[in-house]
Amino acid sequence: MPVNAIKPAVSVLGLGMMGSALAAAFLKAGHPVTVWNRSPARTGPLVAQGALPAATPADAAAASPLVVVCLLTNDNVQELLATLSDDLAGRTLVNVTNGTPAQARELAAWAAKHGAKYIDGGIMAVPQMIAGPHAYVFYSGPQQTFDAHRETLSALGGTKYVGTDPGLAALYDLALLTGMYGMVLGVMQAYALVRTEDIPATEFSELLVPWITAMLGGAPRWAEAIDSGRHLTDVSSLAVNHAAFPNFLAAFHDQGVRSDLFEPFQAILDRAMAEGYEADGLSRIADLLRQ
Repeated sequence: MPVNAIKPAVSVLGLGMMGSALAAAFLKAGHPVTVWNRSPARTGPLVAQGALPAATPADAAAASPLVVVCLLTNDNVQELLATLSDDLAGRTLVNVTNGTPAQARELAAWAAKHGAKYIDGGIMAVPQMIAGPHAYVFYSGPQQTFDAHRETLSALGGTKYVGTDPGLAALYDLALLTGMYGMVLGVMQAYALVRTEDIPATEFSELLVPWITAMLGGAPRWAEAIDSGRHLTDVSSLAVNHAAFPNFLAAFHDQGVRSDLFEPFQAILDRAMAEGYEADGLSRIADLLRQ
């Protein structure tokens, strides 16, 4: 008996770069895979690998007990699901489209109303990493539903189940991406600053990468302070940072570099001083950021 005959079938709706990578991973793992995309031409490469093309989203949903949706936005997901309200009953919908916790909870409620089980996913990988050793996906929703499909979903990479609340996968996903974007913005600001004096970015990166890596070593210590509520520090107080930070904004101005990304931080430091947190460390900022 062929290997794929004994493995659960999967339907993948949405064949952008990520959706195509997901479908290919399921195929490589031996699952029968049905694919659908708004532009049918995108199904060609996957059909060549053994996937079955579906003419409509309803046909794709009907083909498998597990339906994986990977579109550009959750608005697109909602538009698609509106056409499938009578076609998902009894199936498990796994939405790995990037979105917010609130959107995930809304989609979970919609699925339940229409007789479907819902798992939300947050992919921590680029398409080229899917099914590789460093790719993993956050999942949240009913644990029994996740456990029933864990083995199938493991074809995409590591599986990290984070709780029954459907919004938690999106929360973890966005929180990790927030850290990434914060780093990227700081790196780009640094490159913009040194380039005003024609210092090659490649040359400066040899200093920047080890510096950022060393500074990231403080993250576990900040986390402990945040969880305990004990922010007092003898390392680098908010008062010290408040005194030094105007130099950054002045240098950006003098060197002709925009300060849009850093001006909000000055406002947070000003607030920390006004509220009496001058002796605390940078970990206090996490509390100040909560509305």
